[in-house]
Formats: sequence, C-alpha cells, structure tokens
Amino acid sequence: MEVIWITGDTHGDWIHRLNMDSFPEQREMTKDDYVIVLGDFGIWRDSPQQRWYLNWLEERRFTTLFIDGNHECYDILDSYPVEEWHGGKVHFIKPSIIHLMRGQVFDIDDLKFFTFGGAASHDISDGVLEIDDPRVKEWRDDPDKMYRINHISWWEREMPNQEEMDEGIKNLAEHNNKVDFILTHCTASSTAALLSHGLYKPDKLTDYLEEIRCNVDYRKNIFGHYHQNLAVSDKDICLYEQIIRVN
Repeated sequence: MEVIWITGDTHGDWIHRLNMDSFPEQREMTKDDYVIVLGDFGIWRDSPQQRWYLNWLEERRFTTLFIDGNHECYDILDSYPVEEWHGGKVHFIKPSIIHLMRGQVFDIDDLKFFTFGGAASHDISDGVLEIDDPRVKEWRDDPDKMYRINHISWWEREMPNQEEMDEGIKNLAEHNNKVDFILTHCTASSTAALLSHGLYKPDKLTDYLEEIRCNVDYRKNIFGHYHQNLAVSDKDICLYEQIIRVN
C-alpha cells in the first residue's frame, strides 16, 4: 500500500520541514510513497541554490507532490511539458518531484484527489510594479511598502483562468462529483470566512471552490495558504507545519 502524507506551505524550505528529524516517518517510506505540499511550494527562480535544494528533495526516500500557490514562479512552472500521471495532468520538476495541475482528479492508492492550486495575494496593497518602474527602488529601500514586481515576485497566473476552472468542473463530473480529498491552496469562501472570522473576503477562486464544496461529495478538503494548523470543521482542514497521514 502506498503511504500518503500531506503538509502545508513550504516556501522552498524543504530541508527544515522534511529532514529526518522533523519527519522521521520517512525512514519507512519508498519512492512509491508520497508527501503532498498544499501550495507555495517554493519554485521561485532557476538558480544554483534552488537546483541544490531540489536535488536534496529528489534524494529523499519518498516522492514529493505539490499544488501551486500564489507565491510560485509561473514562468518556470508553465515552461515544463504537460504529462499524464495517475489520471491527471502534471509537470515533472524532477523524476520524483511532481506538480499536480489545477482542476485534475488523481487516483492514488484507490483514493481520488481533486487538486486546484492558486490564490489571490494579499501582500500587494501598494500595487504590482513592472521591473523598470522607478518605485522599485523605493520598495527595496522601504520594507514596509507592500509592492510586488511583475514576473519577479508576483504572477497574474496565481489566479486561475476560465479554462482551468471549466476543466475542473468537467473532470469532477466524469467522476460523478465524488472524490475522497479536495486539495487546494486557498479554500472556499464560507470556510475562509469561518477561519478568519470574516476578515478574508470572497474572490473569484474562493467562490469557485465554494461551488465545488457545495456540489461535490468529498471526505476532506485540506488546504494551506493561511499559515495555521486548524480543523475549521469535520471536513475542512487547514495545514501549515503539520504533516498528517491520510491513508
């Protein structure tokens, strides 16, 4: 039987989250077992440092799966060829580091996982700048400014397009709108409101996930993004540093 663990945002710090001391269960794992990261995985730039960290992760005993978050370099992610794996579309970052694309249903160990990454960034209140904007220097000199730079620290692709949303609805319908797990980065509008006591307002993606939540028979929706470890309800669980086994 394949063993499946799930954790929240790693932001590229895979060594801290997934070393042997933090996650000793990996001693009994093989490449046929999985750790799933719920977005903000940490694909930021093609640098020697990131290649070293990816090689470190590739050498773990398990296979790493991840959905995308709002802090990913989509220029890099979208450059990988789309392949098929366990019934859904993926990008192979390494042979055992696999990006689970949006709107897909994967069959892993007789469990069905619906995946939909992405989220709206909330740390852009001062705007998104182009790299040649003179305010970029101001942003670098003033850490309190909430700027992001297009294609450097912010990507429009953090939010889904209509094709991805339509594909998700179609794939769920092909599975009779029944899955075991809904894996997302942000969550449905009503769940986000409960989690934040009304602080987080709905957007296009959370409303889409609300539609799915209301129309799909699922066991658990497990999501990241909000940097908390919290069961919002019996079925809706937010993860951050915790690593939980689901089978």
